[in-house]
Amino acid sequence: MSYERPNGHTFSLYLRGGAGTRRLDGSPAARGRAGVLCIMPQGHSSEWEITDFFEFVHLYVPDDQMRRMFAETFDRDARLMALPEVTFADAPALAHTLRQMTKAIAAGGHLLAEEAMTQAINDFFVDPRYGGMRPCAISGGLAPHVRRRSLEYIEAHLGETIRLQDLAAIGQLSAFHFQRMFRASYGVSPHGWVAHRRVERAKSMLSGMDPIAQIASACGFSSQSHMTRAFKLGTGVTPSAYRQRQ
Repeated sequence: MSYERPNGHTFSLYLRGGAGTRRLDGSPAARGRAGVLCIMPQGHSSEWEITDFFEFVHLYVPDDQMRRMFAETFDRDARLMALPEVTFADAPALAHTLRQMTKAIAAGGHLLAEEAMTQAINDFFVDPRYGGMRPCAISGGLAPHVRRRSLEYIEAHLGETIRLQDLAAIGQLSAFHFQRMFRASYGVSPHGWVAHRRVERAKSMLSGMDPIAQIASACGFSSQSHMTRAFKLGTGVTPSAYRQRQ
């Protein structure tokens, strides 16, 4: 098969298998395998031979988004950003983050998936093989009015899908920069804060008579089982057991 990416950049992680995959316009001996990374920068084209089943995840990132993150995170001119072309490289930290992103997407955890996505891009830039850059220091966290409006937004939308991009837009920041500043302000990631607030809302609703499935939906959980897992993680007991104690 042929791969062409005239617009945007692609990070590709092999999740399972890959020994039957090789790049025809690259090293003939190189083969895919679980855990290896390929990077296809904007304008990239390549030819591949695939003779066996494998699983992988592609993360597509627009060029302007990459450059904005680069400039904000490292306080460097965006024109200095350069992505290398990489085939079948070992990158444990980046692979771990991309796996987290994949699991979060499969579980319907949009906010956690977005956080992992932005962290993956940061992991790439700080990897010594691909630049080894150090993020600029954070001082002060989010501005007070941005903190207030962010928490108000979260409380008003707990029953809905909350996206990192929407939170970042409140402070007119990139998703990754907002994520870093939020953690500096509150000691947890946006996903951690939202997860805690959803459990707290569920606790207050469990004192009533609403069915647990209905409470799960009202608190923004994708299902009753999702709420049960999150609730037990946060409180040590299931929603049913918590209700019986009231």
